[in-house]
Amino acid sequence: MQLEIGKIYNGKVKGITQYGAFVDIEGGGTGMVHISEIANTYVNNIRDHLTEDQDVKVKVIGINEAGKVSLSIKKAVDSPAPQQQKGGRPRGEGGQNRPQKPNIWEPKKQTPPSEMTFEDMMSRFKQSSEERMCDLKRSTDRKNGTRRK
Repeated sequence: MQLEIGKIYNGKVKGITQYGAFVDIEGGGTGMVHISEIANTYVNNIRDHLTEDQDVKVKVIGINEAGKVSLSIKKAVDSPAPQQQKGGRPRGEGGQNRPQKPNIWEPKKQTPPSEMTFEDMMSRFKQSSEERMCDLKRSTDRKNGTRRK
C-alpha cells in the first residue's frame, strides 16, 4: 500500500524510544512519531501518553528520499472546523494553527511602592542596579574580547 502525505491512517504502536514512537500502519508500512508530534502539550516522557500495542490514529506528515515515514498523532486528532475571525479569514490561515500555551513564567509579584518602606525601595533599587551593571560589564567585556577567569 502506498502511503500519502496528509492522509490519516490507523496504526499500532510497536516501539517506544526516548525521542519518539514507532507505529505499524494498517495496510502496510511503518513510521515514526517524533516526541514533538505526540500531543499538543509538552511531552517529557512518551510513556505517559502512549503504550506499546496501543491503537492510534496517525497522519503522514512526510516521507524522505530513503523512504522513512514521519507521522503525527496530534495532527491526526479531529480538529474542529476553522472558526471565522473578525477579519473574515479562517483561524490558522497564513500560519500554523497552534493552541495557546499557558504562560509558565510569571514575574515576581511586587508590592506597590505605597506599601514599601524606604529601606525596601533602596534595597530593590540597589539590587536591580547591581544586576544592570553586571550585565553591562559582561556585554562590554564580550565586545572588547576580554574575559575574566
